Amino acid sequence: MRDTGPRAARRDDGVVGIFRRTAGGYGFVRPLDAPAGDRSHDVHVAAAACGDAASGDTVRVRLGRTRDARRPGPTGEIVEIVKRRTTRFVGSYLEAAGQAWVQIDGTGFARPVTVGDPGAKGVHPHDKVVVEMIRFPTHLRDGEGVIVEVLGKAGAVGVDTATVIHEFGLPGPFPEAVLDDARQQAERFTEDVPPGRRDLADHVIVTIDPVDARDFDDAISLERVERGHWLLGVHIADVAHFVREGSPLDQEARSRGTSVYLPDRVIPMLPEIVSNNLASLQPQRVRYARTCWIEFTPDGVPVHSAVETTAIRSSRRFTYEEVDVFLADPETPAVAMTVDVRTLLGRMRDLARLLRSRRMARGALQLHMPEVKIDLDRDGRVTGAHVVENTESHWIIEEFMLAANEAVASALAAAGAGFLRRIHPQPDPRKLRQLTEFVSELGFQVDSLESRFEIQRLLDTARGRPEEHAIHYAVLRNLTRAAYGPQEDGHYALASDCYCHFTSPIRRYPDLQVHRALDALDRGRRTPVEGLVGLGQECSDLERRAEAAERELVKLKLLLFLRSRIGEEMDAVVTGVEAFGIFVQGLALPAEGLVPLDALPDDAWRYDRASHTLSGRRAGHSIRLGDRVRVAVARVDLDRRELDFRLVGRGRRAAPPPRGRDLRRTPDRKAKKPKRNVKPAKRGKRGRR
Repeated sequence: MRDTGPRAARRDDGVVGIFRRTAGGYGFVRPLDAPAGDRSHDVHVAAAACGDAASGDTVRVRLGRTRDARRPGPTGEIVEIVKRRTTRFVGSYLEAAGQAWVQIDGTGFARPVTVGDPGAKGVHPHDKVVVEMIRFPTHLRDGEGVIVEVLGKAGAVGVDTATVIHEFGLPGPFPEAVLDDARQQAERFTEDVPPGRRDLADHVIVTIDPVDARDFDDAISLERVERGHWLLGVHIADVAHFVREGSPLDQEARSRGTSVYLPDRVIPMLPEIVSNNLASLQPQRVRYARTCWIEFTPDGVPVHSAVETTAIRSSRRFTYEEVDVFLADPETPAVAMTVDVRTLLGRMRDLARLLRSRRMARGALQLHMPEVKIDLDRDGRVTGAHVVENTESHWIIEEFMLAANEAVASALAAAGAGFLRRIHPQPDPRKLRQLTEFVSELGFQVDSLESRFEIQRLLDTARGRPEEHAIHYAVLRNLTRAAYGPQEDGHYALASDCYCHFTSPIRRYPDLQVHRALDALDRGRRTPVEGLVGLGQECSDLERRAEAAERELVKLKLLLFLRSRIGEEMDAVVTGVEAFGIFVQGLALPAEGLVPLDALPDDAWRYDRASHTLSGRRAGHSIRLGDRVRVAVARVDLDRRELDFRLVGRGRRAAPPPRGRDLRRTPDRKAKKPKRNVKPAKRGKRGRR
């Protein structure tokens, strides 16, 4: 087995990294040991030097002896395919020149590949198909493949979902052995409370989840105790009780890594017998839990925590919307609840506000990346899309989950146990200096963003302004990516020295590992660190696959919706400015696409990289990041997954930050310790940080 780890990324005979091909045929290789988000070491590979590499392949590239004066960074030639990302692709079937072809979706393959004996699958032109690649294409020869599955007519209901499932290799139905294991767990389970498990049936406990939630893995209790202290109980489904290490359920859960939340379905990590029944904290049912108790002072300072196995009975299931109605009017009769539950919600509101204030004071960053929700009719057809509002009810649950995750991580670390932490390393100072220059050019007056408190003030100042999306996205892009591992790297965005994921074991495998580490401590053992590095990498990769698949399907469904709306106008905001045009995102319908340069009013447009502006010679012909514009849908290409708009009007110009908001005058706070694709905004999931 060839070593392709970070230490093997650079060798005397070349560089090993991940290849990505552009629509122009050339590509880039990102070394395996390159810092997250740093593209300065990417190796440019000309089309003729790419061989038969496909995007996502791990390749070895021989560096060139000379630099290309037209491009910064190193250049090279691919000399070996170390590992194929996949040999299966999804595309559209077509017939031309007496031959059968499949045009692979996206822009990674410029020409269609030939396929033999398509009649064996009963395929018809314009069908979406899955192709096993027999011979990968190069710049000199066409590729060759075989059709292994017909997904259906392009644009038909459900075909887009099937396309993404196959494209990303998402798991299908659970094997029978896994279902048998789940059934056996169901047969053994009773609602009796066994010895050694504390009975909390008399406690007032509630769940708060989205209206369409299918599983409930967290519940909350909160009491006032001696000296005015708070006693918070975060009750998490005891999935480890049902999913024994090494069992068929466990092996399947590890191979999946996470549940995948698609617009029209969920691909669960665990069978519904477990995820929607045995482990789900359903109201008025006795369910096994792992409870994290945290005691806070009246000011919200944590002074003690403990974790124990419990049995709970949730008193009430709330939706976020119901809690928001209560928060707007605590005496409202619109949401039925007992007096005890009403008191509990009021306490939750008060403590969450204290915790949020303290978290911001220590330098935690609050990035707002809107979550796009696709609206579907009963037949699964797209009727629209909207941005999910992140309200105070969401913040309440987020604060309690963050507190529990941190308390559990601290307890495991103090015991010397090995566990999967959620790590988010410090960002590269050089990138933060570049970010400082970027926001300064947009008119935001800042000191160095190497200070987390300066980033905080920047995000606060941008909130509600036309540039908000661009600023928050730029900050996110310049931070490193969160991952799983046993390393003691802390969590930069949360300003936490020790953090893990404990609160969602139904849908995340790392949380299940943390629960097992707690079980081991209960038995007087400490989980060894050995093997956790590899497990963390596996879980990180599977999480990223799920996120990419979720984004891609949202993109596809938005394109399907807009395909029949050519010419429809909408208000939008400029989210990117390039020499070839501007990227805009709709305000009511959150789809992002390109207004090409030739779709702008006739003028001699000049691109200013420093100010992120396109300027014409005519008066008023100037477009910058954050401007409001009126656009019309001009072109939708489902196969290439591209959306083009044309500019039809101008809106409100993004004004400079208001007087009195000069960030450099804000007192410093002290801590106490060229793709043209439609780009949906990133989805946010509770606890994914």
